[in-house]
Amino acid sequence: MIAAMIERATPASRRRFLRYLASSPLFAQEPAPLLGSPAGALSVFDFEPAAKAKLPPAHRGFMMTGTDGDETLLANREGFNRFQLLPRRLVDFSNLSLRTDVLGLPFASPIYLCPVASHRMYDPEGELAVARAARARDTEIMLSTNTSTAIEEVTRERGKPVLFQLYTAPRWAITEKLVKRAEDSGARVMAWTVDNLGGRNTETYNRLRRLDPRDCATCHGKEGPASMERRVMYRGIPLAGRENPDPPPTWSMIERLQKITRMKLLIKGIVTPEDALLAREHGADGIVVSNHGGRAEASGRGTIEALGEIVEATGPNFPVLLDGGVRRGTDVFKALALGARAVGIGRPYLWGLAAFGQPGVERVLELLQAELQLVMRQCGTPSIPQITRRAIRMR
Repeated sequence: MIAAMIERATPASRRRFLRYLASSPLFAQEPAPLLGSPAGALSVFDFEPAAKAKLPPAHRGFMMTGTDGDETLLANREGFNRFQLLPRRLVDFSNLSLRTDVLGLPFASPIYLCPVASHRMYDPEGELAVARAARARDTEIMLSTNTSTAIEEVTRERGKPVLFQLYTAPRWAITEKLVKRAEDSGARVMAWTVDNLGGRNTETYNRLRRLDPRDCATCHGKEGPASMERRVMYRGIPLAGRENPDPPPTWSMIERLQKITRMKLLIKGIVTPEDALLAREHGADGIVVSNHGGRAEASGRGTIEALGEIVEATGPNFPVLLDGGVRRGTDVFKALALGARAVGIGRPYLWGLAAFGQPGVERVLELLQAELQLVMRQCGTPSIPQITRRAIRMR
């Protein structure tokens, strides 16, 4: 609109308008300085520029990327704006509690840390720093198969078993050993990720990787960063024969996985009621509504937009978790109101990790937990079970 006004203006008035813009405080102010310490953060967004400033282009791109033009990544954030909160008054919240139960496990908070590969890409201590932060803030971790630190070490630093995220391997024998290792570490819940089996176009990552002058071989070795040989979870597992992979996994894999473990099984990466019902029908213990943080498919649809119809289809007794685009306590509240049992965060804690290590992750969790408590008081819901659809409405 401003460009159109300038185009229609006379030369004299155009000069006056441009001088006005140049003198406006909105255009004259200096960029905000980077965050100096975790304590100075007012929201998790404050950590993002500090993290980007510290990361080399390829690592920054891997953290930032969505698919294609990042439409689904953006939709994850924009979807939360479709829902409004309905504040309530004169409710006693003197005993406010974030405690909840997920698949029979007690959660001190419904906010958990999503599985993200290779934390040492962002900080030398990687998953160990995240585990210590999670312990300090009593937060659950879902650990990636592609972790850069062994599950046993992460479990020790967290002080309790973690949830395990599974990528099935090309050969069933490898998958079986991964599952056994996770269970032997004490994990009681496993989330099988199914949303990137069809491949993906991570355009933002590929663009930024071209700007990185470093030789990847000096960091990742000749096998490359995604090589199974380099992944700590595969150490000790014979990898021969994966060049001749098993047939692609289908819904029957749920029963196959359940036969080899006592862990509860979540299917992670569900975004439609049809697939949610199939997961339930094939015996899954629950699902995670997720599109891999906008980096699994080019649907252009946010996970929060899919959540309500999925919960409605599967019913209140089928556990549904959500991740994707969560940046505020209000986002967590909206997801809980739509029926999510727990809500995962990904990029925000990576921003904290890259910027300040363990203290950064702790501050991210502190901010989100405080924001969630605040909106619970505003909406008259002093406990997690009291957060229902009556607390929100669509725009």
